[in-house]
Amino acid sequence: MKKIIQRADDRGYANHGWLKSHHSFSFANYYNPDKIHFGALRVLNDDQVKGGMGFGAHPHDNMEIVSIVLDGSLEHRDNTGTKGVIRKNDVQVMSAGSGIVHSEFNASKTDDVSFLQIWIFPKERNITPRYDQRTFDPAARHNALQLVVAPDGAQHALSLHQDTWFSLGDFEAGQKIDLTPKQAGTGSYLFLLSGEIKVADEVLQTRDAIGLSDYEKVTVEVLKPATFLLIDVPMLN
Repeated sequence: MKKIIQRADDRGYANHGWLKSHHSFSFANYYNPDKIHFGALRVLNDDQVKGGMGFGAHPHDNMEIVSIVLDGSLEHRDNTGTKGVIRKNDVQVMSAGSGIVHSEFNASKTDDVSFLQIWIFPKERNITPRYDQRTFDPAARHNALQLVVAPDGAQHALSLHQDTWFSLGDFEAGQKIDLTPKQAGTGSYLFLLSGEIKVADEVLQTRDAIGLSDYEKVTVEVLKPATFLLIDVPMLN
């Protein structure tokens, strides 16, 4: 087994006043040669945006982008005419493909919005850009892993243009969850949103993460009530 541990307080951090952002991997002005990517997982930003503020129109290309709202609501618009609001328990996927220009703003004028934005390298470049969005029932991830993104949209999940899977789980203390690779050549990246768990002989606290590759099975032990995001991705050379 190969593993990497990323502690919450070792992440990159930017405070722009209207935006507070923690970077699990090198991003913008934060650069760490040991934290460029985990396989096809390129970016995991843990963002908080003040009411009425947001990211103006900006371009993306050749990246698969997943937005998961943790609290509040996020409004998005793009140059294809797509617009909408992402709320708690919503997941949005965007294939930037050959190029897209979009904006993201806090849909509330007063309350903060907290969300994760995650970038995945695509398996093919310059595809036609696309969006999709879905609301997922939080009850379905009580003491279970709820699949929210899958390559083929299995189990009513959203699909991405990469062989990657995203799962969310809310677990009571004392639960044990066995993880196995989704397919040959994939690794698992677990980002602990809250609580305390033990995995691969490592104790993780809120906002810690662990990346596992070259493994057959590992057990997650829930020490305190925990919520986490599990991302399974191809391990790139």
